[in-house]
Order: sequence, then structure tokens, then C-alpha cells
Amino acid sequence: MTRFTLKFYGVLMLLAVVLAPSLASAGVVELSKNWKSAPMTKVKASGEEISATGFNLKKWQPAIVPGTVLTNMLEWGEVPDPFYGMNNNKIKDIYETGRDYYTYWFVNDFQQKAKKGEQVWLNFRGVNYSFDVFLNGKKVNTERHHGMYLRSKYNITDLLAADGNNRLAVIVYPVDVVGNPNGGQGGDGTIARNVALQYVAGWDWIQPIRDRNTGIWDKVTVETTKAVDLQNPHVVTRVPGVRKPGAEQAPAFIETSTELVNATEATVAGKVVVEIGGQKVEKEVSLAGKAKVEVELPTIELANPKLWWPSGYGAQDMYTMSVKVYLDGQLSDEETVPVGIREIQHKWNDHTRSMQISVNGQKIFIKGGNWIISDAMLRLTPERYDAEIRYHRDMNLNLIRIWGGALPERPEFYDACNKYGMLVIQDFWMSGDCNGRWVDPMKKDDQWTRRQYPDDHNLFVESAADVIKLIRNNPSLAIWCGGNEITPPQDILAALKDSLDALDGTRWFIEYSNSDSMSYNFIGGNGDGPYGIQPDSIFWQYRTWPFNSEVGSVGVGDVVSLKRFLPEENLVVPTDKKGTEAVSDEVWTYHKYISYGNSMEPYGGASNMEEFAKTAQLVNYNQYRALMEGFSSHMWDWYTGTIIWKTQNPWTALRGQMYDYYLDPNACLFGTRVGSQLIHAMCNPVDKMVTIVNNSFDTQNDLMLVAKAYDMAGKEYPITQVFVYSGPTSVKKIMSVEPFLNKAGMEKDGAFLQLQLLDHNQNLISDNFYWYPNAEGNYSGLQEIGASKLQVEATKIGDNKVKVVLKNPAGAPVAFFNHLAIVDAKTNERVLPIFADDNYVSVVPGAEKTIILDCPQATTSNWKLAVEGYNFEQKYFNIK
Repeated sequence: MTRFTLKFYGVLMLLAVVLAPSLASAGVVELSKNWKSAPMTKVKASGEEISATGFNLKKWQPAIVPGTVLTNMLEWGEVPDPFYGMNNNKIKDIYETGRDYYTYWFVNDFQQKAKKGEQVWLNFRGVNYSFDVFLNGKKVNTERHHGMYLRSKYNITDLLAADGNNRLAVIVYPVDVVGNPNGGQGGDGTIARNVALQYVAGWDWIQPIRDRNTGIWDKVTVETTKAVDLQNPHVVTRVPGVRKPGAEQAPAFIETSTELVNATEATVAGKVVVEIGGQKVEKEVSLAGKAKVEVELPTIELANPKLWWPSGYGAQDMYTMSVKVYLDGQLSDEETVPVGIREIQHKWNDHTRSMQISVNGQKIFIKGGNWIISDAMLRLTPERYDAEIRYHRDMNLNLIRIWGGALPERPEFYDACNKYGMLVIQDFWMSGDCNGRWVDPMKKDDQWTRRQYPDDHNLFVESAADVIKLIRNNPSLAIWCGGNEITPPQDILAALKDSLDALDGTRWFIEYSNSDSMSYNFIGGNGDGPYGIQPDSIFWQYRTWPFNSEVGSVGVGDVVSLKRFLPEENLVVPTDKKGTEAVSDEVWTYHKYISYGNSMEPYGGASNMEEFAKTAQLVNYNQYRALMEGFSSHMWDWYTGTIIWKTQNPWTALRGQMYDYYLDPNACLFGTRVGSQLIHAMCNPVDKMVTIVNNSFDTQNDLMLVAKAYDMAGKEYPITQVFVYSGPTSVKKIMSVEPFLNKAGMEKDGAFLQLQLLDHNQNLISDNFYWYPNAEGNYSGLQEIGASKLQVEATKIGDNKVKVVLKNPAGAPVAFFNHLAIVDAKTNERVLPIFADDNYVSVVPGAEKTIILDCPQATTSNWKLAVEGYNFEQKYFNIK
């Protein structure tokens, strides 16, 4: 493991950021400490023997739970960091070793007694892939549990030790079919015969995960109740009519139900009580012995509710709902459920021929990102989720689509989406690559065989129903999707629809990610793309699918990012091999680099790694700004939304990401952020037409547009300063600025364009800075631009916040494309994650810019500020 990776992982494990729980229950204790582990091949004892407290565990290793076999082996130092260099090739793959090699025992000693009248339950929220459970010398499960996504719950009351000293032993087996990681999408495809992750056999953005993520990968809890256990409470919020954020609201209506399980043989009677927002409803119940029932409660009417809105449109107000069950006046069980009051609607837009999404009656132009998984080795923490979703919010996106080859995302992921206002499309676990959409010579089975994956259809359906119950209460969850680029088999699809109707019934279900029911494919092809580097003009001129589920580009980080996982000898400029997708360096190829083509040549190319990575950020910024602006320019005409492929990587890949695996943002993030502003002034790269995009629900009167051009020496050429009007959710063309850019020398040397929008209070709400090549398409002026005279002042304004003021003196050249970072004062290593309200910024002569940097998860604050610009050598500044 590299020093940086070890430090990074240790910080994630130790952080204690307080986040709102997705669902809390009284009397629940997580078993997250004191685990030990050993491979099955080295343990010559039965589960009954191992789970006896007298069994000797002296030679067993301390284990991480939640975790996987590979994360534990990494912690024990038995394998190198698979995310660094070519280390992954040094780890034995399960396809070669056989399943027994990665079959492991996990043991936990815990304290728990059952008092009179109490029931004690053992809960597993996720184990990959099958397992048997033993407690105090007895087998707990009568049949082996299968399914990575299927929760399991066991009543262990009668198995607990009288003295409270208990031993739990769990043997975890890998997926039934491990798949051949032969370099195809999902390897040979047979990984999809399981109801589990598909990417673990490798994809075009990741190498194979050698243990296929075997382990107790999600929470294990012990829960105490009385006779009746309250399970899977369900909340539906109804918000009729068209609403406005911040206004006095008409009533909303809250429908609730819950499952009740009587653990005893006796008939019991009592009542269920639900409270939210000062309102209370209840219902009398009676349960026969060992009965399980679902109870629907009276609808709650909530006056003037605080509504939940997607990011940028309003607040993400949340309520806490209490659900309790009483027996003879005594509390038997309770749970608290975070509730966001909102209603999501969808309707077909006949003009665009695509679906249109509304929230609380207001249509939302979808600006989204495709999400794989937070960490490819399932090191999933609330802190990392919070940081990643905050980055998506900071990009001014409003939706995340969870790709179908990965997870039904965890409640902690949804907690962060609820908090930051991100709508979510949740795919179920199919992909066109593994499940047979296309002919593929890399696949073991033919299309007809793959079309019927997985092997156990009943397990898929059962897992889907359980996942629906797990995450359905989240206001951020907006859309269900049957699979990535393919529907499930017909019997699964029918059962899935039945489950969604019965267990949810409030959300739009797309049969597959690029279905005509989402976005009518009148162009041909697969219904998504394009991918890879594109001329900026393509996004404005080329009409693609009207609700595009995948469109994306490059995403290499800067040189600091690259040095974290590329060995020194591989820090080279990647040179394309003609006729292949590979580059001259095998490590770049191994980490799935895709070419930047000739996009860096107009900047003069790159002779070393530093120049390459620095120039890549200019390309990154322009690519994603142009993507978001181009789609927005055709809002409601060509498009109802677009979703970037993709915004993050769960390992150290060299493509499609706004921040690297270590949570270090690159220029893609800030280009997307600017291009996705709610109210935005932008310029068409083809005809230089300035356009105003208003994504808000309100008419924007008295917006002032300020447009200025600058030449390479920094001379200002005023263009216009004019009040403009913009209707709600609309696009409006204003004027062409090409003649003014030519006056600033664009044809000869290139030029700069600054577009700013001020609201009626003179607050700057959109700030957009373009740089243009000369008539030959080269940035000749940038290559000769004078040295920046940037002045920097940094001041601590809170425990984890720094205010930075950048000033550029009058008469100086533009201080172009400056990157800011907080670094440790002793080591100069970057403090991560870091959140900036802007970055990669340019400051025109005679102006200043204020930027706020936030490092909320930092463990120390002995910092310096690092600043580097295109024409400004990196310098470190003390923070006052």
C-alpha cells in the first residue's frame, strides 16, 4: 500500500462526522469492532466449534467489518495496494485460485443478554455472496443465505449466552460463478449469473477486483425489541398542485404503513402510533402468534409544510417521523424515519419526444451525472458519501444515476442525496454487456443464454423487493430503472413491476436506461453517447438523444493527482499507439486512459508530464462547460435532460471523472459547475451568440448582463452593459460578440471574453470566462502571455474555512486559470476533500475575486495556501 493511500484510508476509517441516519431504531447496536478473521482453508473446525467461546482465536487476524476479504488482506499487508501502478496484477485472482481461497470465517465476541419479555434480533444488511451463521455453538440459519443485496434477520433470543458473553461466527463464500476476467466488459460475462456486482470482473474503466468483493460488506447489527418487531415503515408524501419554494404552502398529505412481526406464540394487541410535524395518528392492532402483518395508518394532513426541493431550486427541508408500536401501553419497538415532503411527477414532452421530470409541480431540466460506486473495494463510509455527493451538488447538478452493474446504493448514500438535494435514478442489476444485448466475442455464452442471467430469477426478484423497502422512503429517490441498456428477462421484469406497484407505487419506472419511454431514439445507435473528447461546438450543434442517459468525455487529474498512483517511471506523456486504444505506457493503458486526441496541440502540446497534466485541465474545463452549456442551450427544444458519463471513479482510473479516487477535484468539476449555473450567461462557440439560460421557476427581471473582451496584454474592450429579461425555465439569445472579440485581436492571437450576470440587488450570480484561439485554431497568444502579477491574501474564517482574495493590478495581463489548494504546512500535501465555490479562476486587470475554501473533514488546521496559474508559478501563502 502506498503511503498516501494508507493515510487516506486511515483517515476515512477514523473520521467521525455526524450525519443524519437514514433510519434509526431504538435498541440497535452495530457490531463494527472486535472482529477476527481467518481463511477457511486454514481452519479445520466446524462452525459449531468455532462459535463456542472457548475456541482459540489466537492466530486469527483482526478484521474490518463492514469490509471484504481483499480490504482485510490489504490491511494485514498480505497484498499491495491494487489501485497503485500495476499492483493489481500481483494479487491472485479468484478465477485462478478457486473459490475456497477467498472463503473466510469472520468471528465476533459481543455482550448481549435477553431480559424477560425481550426479543433479540441479528441483522445483516449485506453479505457477498452466501453465508452460514453460528452463535454460541449452534447454527442460526437453517438454509444457507444467498444474495449480495438481500438483507437477513434472525431471532437469536434463545441462543444468547446466559452470562451475556456471546460468540458469532460467519463463514462467507464468494459468488457462485466468479467469471473469467478476460478483458471484456464484465469479463466473460458469467459474473452476471449471480445477483451481485458485475464490474468486479473488469470493465472499460476498471481492472478486476480479485476477490469479487467477498465479505461482510455492510452493517451487522443486534436489535432488541419486545414481543412485536416493527419493520420497513413506509412513507408516501403527496404535494398536490404547483408549488413555489419559500412560499406559504397549501397542505401536504402523508401516508404511512409499517410491517409488524409477532415473535411470540401468543396473540398480542396494541396500537401503532405515528408522529410528524406536530401531528399524530394511531391505529389499533391485533397479531396472532408468529404473525406478520402490514398496517396502514390514517393519512396525515400537514398545514404549510416545509418542502424538499432539488439542489438549486429551494431548501432540502427534512422532518423526523416517529413510528412506534405499543402493547398494553408498553413500548415494544420504535423507529425514526427522516422524511422529505415532496412529490415527483413525470410526463411525456411531445416536442422533445422525451420524458420531462417535475418536482412539486415544477418542471426540472435534468443535469445529471452517472455514478458507479463510491469505492470499488466497498470501503463505504458516510464521510466519503457526504463528500462525493457534495461535489455533485457543487457542480450544480440535480440528479445522479446509479449504474446497473453496481449496487442498490446504501442508505448513507441516500442520506447525503437527501441533504444536498440530488435526485436519484436507481438501476437494478443488469447490463447490456453481460446480459446479452450485443454479440460479444469476449463472452462465454451466447446472447440467448446471457439474456436469461442471473441463474436464480427468484433471488433477483426477492432481492429487488427487499431493496425497494430499504430505500423507498428517501425523497431523493426519483426513478427506478430495470437495467443498464437492457431490460431484465420478461419474468423478472413482470415481477419487478408488480413489486414496485405494491411496495412503492409513486415513482416512474424506466424499463432500461436508454429506453424509448425515456428518450425516443430517432437517431439510431444505442440511445446514448457520444463519448470521449469532442470539439466544443459538437455539444451545441449536434443533436443527440432528447433525454440522454450517458454522454461524456475525458477526465485526467493534475500532476499531483497522477503522482498518487502512477510510479515515477510511468509519469510520462501518454502517446497513442496507432490503430489501438492503448498508449505507449502500459500503466496508463492498465488504468484505462482514453486519448485527448489532438486537443492539446493548439496549446503548444506537452513535452513533459507537468505540461501534459496542466494543459489537460484547460481541455477538461472547456469540455464539460461546453457539454452542459450546449445541452442547456436547447432546453425544452431538443432536450429535457442529460446525464454525464461519468462523474466519478471508484478506483484510480484515467478517464471520465470530476475528482479523483482520493477526492481531489480537477478542472472538469469547475467547468461543469460554471456551465450548469441555475441562471447563466454563455456564449455559443460557433457563432459567438450570447445566450441567457434561466433554470429557475421565476421570471428574472432587471438582470444586468456585463460583457467585456480582453486581449492578451490585458487591454479591456467593453461590449455591453445592459438589462435583460428572462422567463422561467427558458433560453434567450441576446447578441453576437464576435465583432468585439475580433477587435481584441482574436483572429491573430486569440482573445478572452468575460460574461457576468448581476441580479436586481447587484449580486453577481453568473461569472463566465472564455479563452479563444486565433483564426487557425491555435492559442498562440496564450503561449506568449506575460507573467501574472496576481496578489493573494488568505484568511481563516472558521475552523475549516479559508477566504482567499485574488487581486490583479490594473495594467497587468489577465491572471489566467489559477488553481487554489489547501496544503499541510509541514508536508505540502493537499488537504482533502476540499470544497471551493470556484477554482481554476481567471482575474482580469484591475479586478479582484473572493473564493471560499472549505475542508470540513480535516483533522488539523495547520495549513498553507498553494496557488498556481497558467501564467503564475506555484507559490505558497501563509493563512492569516
